[in-house]
Amino acid sequence: METKKQKDTPWKERIHEIIYEADTKQGKLFDVILLIAILTSIVLVMLESINSINSRYGFLLNIFEWVITILFSFEYILRIISIKKPFKYIFSFYGVIDFFSTIPKYLSLIFIGSHHFAALRALRLLRVFRILKLTRYIGASNKLLIALKASRAKIAVFLFFILILCVILGAVMYMIEGEENGFTSIPKSIYWAIVTMTTVGYGDIAPQTAFGQFIASIIMILGYGIIAIPTGIVSSEITKTHANTIDTNTQSCENCATEDHKDNSEFCYNCGRNLN
Repeated sequence: METKKQKDTPWKERIHEIIYEADTKQGKLFDVILLIAILTSIVLVMLESINSINSRYGFLLNIFEWVITILFSFEYILRIISIKKPFKYIFSFYGVIDFFSTIPKYLSLIFIGSHHFAALRALRLLRVFRILKLTRYIGASNKLLIALKASRAKIAVFLFFILILCVILGAVMYMIEGEENGFTSIPKSIYWAIVTMTTVGYGDIAPQTAFGQFIASIIMILGYGIIAIPTGIVSSEITKTHANTIDTNTQSCENCATEDHKDNSEFCYNCGRNLN
């Protein structure tokens, strides 16, 4: 029975190896072709947004977009049928991205202009780390994710404090400057405080009184110091996790589609299935 089962499904295993993994020549070739198709589709979307080009080559661009969309749809279906637990892929990060990068062109048949959301396909370029088999960079990205998760509480408290500070400073500037100087409401004054503290400075609103300019100067100086705080928090966590993180590879589990396994792993850390 087991032998018959293995004979019935070798094509699924072959498809899985080509589509999900970049360790083989066929898998790497597939991913390189996929990257080229993604880049081509993004360029097509950008070109179509230029009126002079769209008016002249719009029909041709539309045909190319449909060809690429159909190829992506076929690839998406193959990804689903080549693993034993398809919902693991469908609701994974890459699964959601693949879905939302494929559907805009179909939605354009109902909602005009929605195909421009195909630019979301740029997120699929994240697979370049797997394609080039840059395992050390994959490991580095994992360390960064671990550090961000470890520092999320500190960063949340920090952002909450900044928000409160912007509300207070915005209210103060509203009272000092008033409507005659462009600070027509407290929300708009808070907007000015956020723009000033982040050192963006659009220049659409500016304090006119001497006291208001003094407070604005303090906010700008605070802004430079505040920008460095989240960086220090994350850097501290990266240092802590650096020694405890092991490099990972591009191997994908055929059963649950889990990726980023540790080097030389024999079993999937998610479902326990043999990876060899």
